[in-house]
Amino acid sequence: MIQQKTGFFEGLAVSISNWSEKWFPDSYVFALLGVIIVAVAAWSIGAPATSISGAFGDGFWSLIPFTLQMTMLIISGYVVSVSKPVEKFIYALARIPSDGRMAIVMVAFISMSISLVQWAMSTVLSALLVIALAKRKDLNMDYRAAAAAAFVGMGATWALGLSSSAAQLQANKASLPDNIYQLTGVIPFSETIFLWQSMVMVLVLIVISVAIAYWSAPKGNNVKTLQDFDIQFDEEKPEDTPSQTKRPGDWLETSPLLTIIVAIIGLVWIYMQFSQKDPMIAISNLNTYNFLFLILGLILHGTPRNFLNAVSKAVPACSGVLIQFPLYGSIAYMMTKAVNVDGHSVSHYIANFFVSISNKETFPVIMGVYSAVLGFFVPSGGGKWIIEAPYVMQAANDLKVHLGWSVQVYNAAEALPNFINPFFMLPMLGILKLKAKDVIGFTVTQLIFHLPVVLFLLWILGRTLTYIPPQF
Repeated sequence: MIQQKTGFFEGLAVSISNWSEKWFPDSYVFALLGVIIVAVAAWSIGAPATSISGAFGDGFWSLIPFTLQMTMLIISGYVVSVSKPVEKFIYALARIPSDGRMAIVMVAFISMSISLVQWAMSTVLSALLVIALAKRKDLNMDYRAAAAAAFVGMGATWALGLSSSAAQLQANKASLPDNIYQLTGVIPFSETIFLWQSMVMVLVLIVISVAIAYWSAPKGNNVKTLQDFDIQFDEEKPEDTPSQTKRPGDWLETSPLLTIIVAIIGLVWIYMQFSQKDPMIAISNLNTYNFLFLILGLILHGTPRNFLNAVSKAVPACSGVLIQFPLYGSIAYMMTKAVNVDGHSVSHYIANFFVSISNKETFPVIMGVYSAVLGFFVPSGGGKWIIEAPYVMQAANDLKVHLGWSVQVYNAAEALPNFINPFFMLPMLGILKLKAKDVIGFTVTQLIFHLPVVLFLLWILGRTLTYIPPQF
């Protein structure tokens, strides 16, 4: 057999992957380490141990509403993705690629495209596409690289689209805490995700991500297929129809009647939301956003039984969110609520350091670096924005930096640590039956090249914008 030459990107990804398979711990371990590191940092600035423990306990349940919203986001995205019409679409897509590398490229492109609309559906649908492709033995597709490609939207583009929690919060006055509203006013989507500068960034990141996915995909003897992992996926059982039911009560479960009635009621409410409000404000409400996808899932599945079966399958993908989000709430509180005798927190000292070395020109780069670092410890787009916004937006006002672009600086930078923080990988990994260590080599390769590109784009594109005072 002729040995194929290993390219630079492929060699880098495989080397990191081999290392991570041996040394990389589960994402829950990272959450525990984050708690300990932040607690030690709070203690080092003089915060009393009682204050640190108090912040840990108080923060543990602080993100419960947001946790439920994120759980519903995952469930609704999963339910839509596993419906029969979407499943047929997935298998039609799976027939397109002619080799493993092109299959991985397709997964990466679809992941990023869908992430701009719904990040949970992006990871779920892309993961299901990976499974459909992996079953094609003729492709000889590397399962690890394909899984990483399914996740690339979460590290590259999701926060620059409609899924952006920060942009959603800023566009809707009712969602904004008063202290942030007084600094920023309402910032519509036209000044954040729909800026031409933001759209240029999205296009550049898509091109770069697809190229890296292609060049880093293993070939030859380096390929590890689905069969090499000895993972089995159960075949779907045929759906029941009303004529196949044995009990009278089963008829309601297998009939579309109830679904039709409830869907009509839900669609009327959705119509009212979008007709009575600016559509951009309506879609920025996370509850409306989730409701829209749940009703869509209900319609696509047709019967209550099919819908409930899909929800049951979605629940395991939420386990990491349910157990780890409380710990991230504790981390956020310890960073902001555990204060020393001067009334200052860890977050205050970090922010002051970065702001003190910034000016109007360097602000996007410096705050981008800060937001990316903090994002590793607090991987919550909306929750972290509430922590950062008061001092980030105050600095933006003081330095006369475009406020909408400041939100996009946050969005582009805070997505970057997703490439190495396994937290948001959990739903996708649960579906693919993999561990973070299996894909981290390929996501780290993406990060290595994304980081300088993102920081450069934040700087150069920011220079084309002028400051506009807050609009109330």
